[in-house]
Order: sequence, then structure tokens, then C-alpha cells
Amino acid sequence: MALLNDLAMKMIEYYKNDPGNIDHLIKVHAYAKLIAEEEHIDKELLLIVESTAYLHDIGIKNALAKYNSAIGELQEKEGPDEARKILIELGYEDTIIERICYIIGHHHTYDAIDNIDFQIVVEANLIANYYEEKLPKENILYSYDKVFKTETGKLIMENIYNLY
Repeated sequence: MALLNDLAMKMIEYYKNDPGNIDHLIKVHAYAKLIAEEEHIDKELLLIVESTAYLHDIGIKNALAKYNSAIGELQEKEGPDEARKILIELGYEDTIIERICYIIGHHHTYDAIDNIDFQIVVEANLIANYYEEKLPKENILYSYDKVFKTETGKLIMENIYNLY
């Protein structure tokens, strides 16, 4: 889909000279798309999932610039407005923009998960984060049991991390 490719290229440009963040958004997108397709979500939710996967950490740059920190709470605070600018520029529908911005604004707040689109983005992000942060298995297992809900996300986790 041309719109998603345009968004991916915008985000690669946004993170110019930052291969770590570019690599992360590509991985989160790949996991999110795989989970979403295997869970058979509809076309509109798939667009939301894929777009949010590319944009979910867009608040990092402003959080670092303003607060010298990129903790989850600050990413959630700074992300939606940055994402909204790009989504408007690319011609996304208002209802889609609002949903994407809601997820970005809560993507570290797991008790705010209210639908499968949000769930998938969180799972995809955690799958990538666990590896990137080289977390010990006991930490992974704890959050896996509390957060993962989709069968596909669970299967990916179990195969990557040999959980059970």
C-alpha cells in the first residue's frame, strides 16, 4: 500500500542518522503486520496497526529534547501531536488519525488497551523491545503472562524465547 510506504519513508527520514530507532520501527511494523494478519483483523484496523507500528515511538525525539529523557510516559505525552502532523500531511482520515494518536499516547499504558489494534501494537513493540534490551527470561515471562493476549503474539514469544 502506497500510503504505508510513504509513512515508512517519512519515519526513516524523521529518524535520519538514527539506525537504532529506524531498525526498531521496521521490526515493530513487521511483527505487528504478521500478528494482525494471522489474527484476521479487518482492513481498517490493519491500516491502524501498521501505521501505529511505524509511529509509536515518534515522541522520543521531543521527549529527549525537552526533558532529556525518553521514558514511556514522556513518549506518550510528546508522540500524538508529532504523529498527527505527519498523518494529516499524508491524507489520513480524521477518525483513523485519532485512533492512531490515542494508541501512541498510551502505548506504554497496558491497562488502557481497549481493542485488538492496540493489543497488537503493544505485543509487537514488546517482542522487539525484549530482544533489543536483552531482558532476562524471568522479566520476559512476567510481562508475557500479564500482557500478551493474541494467539499469534503468544506463539511468536514462545518460539523466540522458549518460554514454556
